[in-house]
Amino acid sequence: MVDVIKLWEVKRYFLMGEYVVKALDGVTLSIKEGEFTAIMGPSGSGKSTLMNLIGCLDTPTDGLIEIDGEETLGMSEKDLAYIRNQKVGFVFQQFNLLGRINALENVMTPLLYAGVGVKERKERAIMALERVGLGDRMKHRPNELSGGQKQRVAIARALVNNPSIILADEPTGALDTHTGLQIMEFFEELNAEGHTVVVVTHDHDVAALARRQIRMRDGRMEE
Repeated sequence: MVDVIKLWEVKRYFLMGEYVVKALDGVTLSIKEGEFTAIMGPSGSGKSTLMNLIGCLDTPTDGLIEIDGEETLGMSEKDLAYIRNQKVGFVFQQFNLLGRINALENVMTPLLYAGVGVKERKERAIMALERVGLGDRMKHRPNELSGGQKQRVAIARALVNNPSIILADEPTGALDTHTGLQIMEFFEELNAEGHTVVVVTHDHDVAALARRQIRMRDGRMEE
């Protein structure tokens, strides 16, 4: 299997006043196509920073990152946006749904940025919502949905462009245990269908569902 995510000696430093915070301090990592990987670690270990770099939401202070065979160093913002929109699907702890629009419109949003026409946008969003079992909740706004339903909308939005990589940052953090495990079972299904899934979590039960666990501490990896 080919590596779809590669990092070489990646560092991410932040200046806080007079101090340099080493959020990531030399991480080398490869994740193969179709892997289901959990990134674990306590708060401040660097796991979310690592996720943001893999998803091209941030750029490293030093080191190289390759996503699906493309090196991101020196990429234009337009090219980075293409990777974020087409190759990677994001799922966040707080769902990050737009409150003023309904579930269907939330799922259609990435397709709008991808330049997909209205008719196809709607068709693909409906399919994605049906895929996560929310075909009967399309017209509901986020405040009319439960936590688990909101996260399923977020997953449908992540899937709508059919990305090869799914990145989930604490996807069960805002959910009760039972609902959280249901969401993780859904990620297992997506992985079985061929998606590369990377989940950031501090929950050992959640991480245990992944095929591979990577532990972070003080900006370094201890697999």
